[in-house]
Amino acid sequence: MPLKKRIALIKQIEKQRDSTVICYLTSLRPNLVAQMSDDAVRVFFDHLLLLPRRPVKKLDIFLCSNGGSGTVPWRLISLFREYADRVCVLIPFRAYSAATLLALGADEIVMHTFAEMGPIDPTVTNEFNPIDPQTHRYLGISVEDVKAYISFMKSTVGIHHEDELVKTVEILANKVHPLALGNVERFISQSRMIARKLLMTHMDDDETSKHKVDEIIETMASKLYFHGHPINRREALEELKLKVLPPDKIPKSLEKAMWQLYTDFEEELQNQKPFDPMADIFRAVPTAPAPQVPAPEAPAPQAAPQQPVALPAQFIPPGISANMDLTLAIIESARLSSRFHQQKRLVVVGVGQMGEPLLRDETLDQGWSSTPAP
Repeated sequence: MPLKKRIALIKQIEKQRDSTVICYLTSLRPNLVAQMSDDAVRVFFDHLLLLPRRPVKKLDIFLCSNGGSGTVPWRLISLFREYADRVCVLIPFRAYSAATLLALGADEIVMHTFAEMGPIDPTVTNEFNPIDPQTHRYLGISVEDVKAYISFMKSTVGIHHEDELVKTVEILANKVHPLALGNVERFISQSRMIARKLLMTHMDDDETSKHKVDEIIETMASKLYFHGHPINRREALEELKLKVLPPDKIPKSLEKAMWQLYTDFEEELQNQKPFDPMADIFRAVPTAPAPQVPAPEAPAPQAAPQQPVALPAQFIPPGISANMDLTLAIIESARLSSRFHQQKRLVVVGVGQMGEPLLRDETLDQGWSSTPAP
């Protein structure tokens, strides 16, 4: 829908919630998933500066992301509490990893019927990680995978002797750089620390609350076992004891407006359309005419005209290129609309051993841009 209509929908949610709404979404597009990153904090500040007063009574963050940098949630929640008496998070669809951490810092979490959160155990990637031989990229190491390996050796295999456990760790260290393993420990400690800080922004500083915080962190960091485990709103409310608004307290009109707003963002981010740059390359290749077949001696019914056919990959000439303009993240409020765009060009530079085109990936321009809302 046009931006003007979407702003009207944001204002409708503000009216229902008696709040100020700022939307934050990162791309969930297959093959083009974007992450929450530190540069978004600066853009949020531009939106907060436009608030009619400081502090506002209630700030709602309309959130959808697969996660990202673990420091972003703490920076954002700290900033939001400078501008709002009460901070809430509205989740229409997916809020995983760092997005879940951001939700933990909210006074109230409003989850749509289709909404999901996830565990907060980080997946760590740095220059000491193993390299994928196919893509030549660093492989991420899940914190819980490392712990599960040791647990498997002790509990399932039954290794308990100190010398045998040392050999088990040596086997792991021969496959994964010791500094990468040290980095894993540092990140899980950071994730737990940030989760604690976020939860304590809206909980009492007493022993009962601290015990509850410990239980929430232990469950979400370790006891769910699988980083992709989806946490629905009843599990979040009843089992994890998070500050999730009970489903019977959420008006149907609000759920409808939340989903309508999300699907409009979803269309702009093209989340249901896999990113396929090779398709753009093939569309840029000149087509060759179909081979002409000699006419038979006997008269025959006239055949349909031959259509041009695309050249196979090994005949794609070097220099063929495709340009694309991608939207990777959106921050939007009733007063300002911000986009993180990336302009890319893919250029064919040769042919691989299997006949596939070899591509050079060029980033022509990228960054945030903002326009006043109509």
